Amino acid sequence: MIGQYFDANGAHFAFTDRWGGVSAVPYEELNLGGAVGDDPESVRTNRALAAGALGLDPARVVWMNQVHGADVAEVEGPWTGEAVPAVDGLVTAARGLALAVLTADCVPVLLADPVAGVVSAAHAGRPGMVSGVVPAAVEAMIGLGADPARIVARTGPAVCGRCYEVPEAMRAEVADIEPAAWAETSWGTPAVDVTAGVHAQLERLGVTDRKASEVCTRESGDHYSYRRDRTTGRLAGYVWLTQEET
Repeated sequence: MIGQYFDANGAHFAFTDRWGGVSAVPYEELNLGGAVGDDPESVRTNRALAAGALGLDPARVVWMNQVHGADVAEVEGPWTGEAVPAVDGLVTAARGLALAVLTADCVPVLLADPVAGVVSAAHAGRPGMVSGVVPAAVEAMIGLGADPARIVARTGPAVCGRCYEVPEAMRAEVADIEPAAWAETSWGTPAVDVTAGVHAQLERLGVTDRKASEVCTRESGDHYSYRRDRTTGRLAGYVWLTQEET
């Protein structure tokens, strides 16, 4: 259920795999995406199961309406009686509030400054990486008192550069903006490495404590991959800070 989990001085980072839920084929089992055609009740159950496995209250997990852009929303609590905004990044200074990002090949980016008490989650697909969603998320964190030198960054399972084939013109366009994303598939055709691009952006921003998952979603049967399966579920990345004791 929880494929990877990291702790860093009160900051928590978790990435799910596809197992341990109730969704039927083709979303089996732990689909956490609510806009992919799965039964809504199954998604609600899966989100509760995943939150429970992490010791979180499902009502204290904040989700996004992701649109492959670069907008970041500051949140102080769960959405209440309003439409979930179309953003690809969230930031909060509220301890105990978990931010979640959905992916099925894109890069889930989780960021935390435990000293400032600020966390962020970002959805960095190719368009979002090119548009600058990761720098926007770091900028939003700085606005709440974070220091890039203290930020801990963890990126989760995503399609790797060996598997993300694109037209040559697209690779050139991406590389013009982020050279580190230039890649070639294992079969010798043009590709984009979004994870490499994200980490290059973080490095330029002064974020040095970075780790990337080694899992390629397209290659792993334990993870959802849109490029591999098209109709499929969504993984989630979660970031939160330990609630201060009172």
